[in-house]
Amino acid sequence: MEKTREQIMKMLQKYKVIAILRRIPMNCFLETADAVYRGGIRLMEVPFDQSGELSAFTTKEQIQSLTMRYPDAAVGAGTVLYKEQVDMAREGGASYIISPNTDKEIIAYTRKCGLISIPGALTPTEMQNAYSWGADYVKLFPAGTFGIEYLKDIMAPLRHIKFLAVGRINAENIGDFLKAGCTGAGVGSCLLDENMIRDGRYNELEELAGQYAAYAQSDGEDGI
Repeated sequence: MEKTREQIMKMLQKYKVIAILRRIPMNCFLETADAVYRGGIRLMEVPFDQSGELSAFTTKEQIQSLTMRYPDAAVGAGTVLYKEQVDMAREGGASYIISPNTDKEIIAYTRKCGLISIPGALTPTEMQNAYSWGADYVKLFPAGTFGIEYLKDIMAPLRHIKFLAVGRINAENIGDFLKAGCTGAGVGSCLLDENMIRDGRYNELEELAGQYAAYAQSDGEDGI
């Protein structure tokens, strides 16, 4: 059964960690997702590949496979730059739309489609614009590059905005971003280790996902 916007937002609040399944080869995509799921992560993002090496139709199929495989998870599309990609993500069953930038038209179209809008922003002006245009959350990107002090500085006057931290988020800094007030965080290569996937070490990937999932539930108090 399709989840409501309110249900998706509650899941983001509860589970916090979004696993970013970027450019995972098709022959190991589901095994990788299974390991992440078994580890306790219930939020997944499948990004569109703007280089064209991975077709948009493949991304749609991957999103669809996850939504059908894990009915108790919430799957979103990432690196969404065009309305056509919003449409494809929705057709695949995506619940939220994540972009690296702030685009008024994409935010409005995402909301019109009934999906959760999560545009990326870096400056206070971009963040407030995103919020004013209807974003449900603002993705601070690249969060890890600018660091926790930058987040604290911008949150002081912008506490009405719900933030997700994405970009260079790892075991060392995820707790700091969560404790500072971020609703959640997107984790890519620091979780989805290329070597583990290439070598088929899915048990290790499951264990690592479990550590991130537990870490998020404790808001980083105990560490990994």
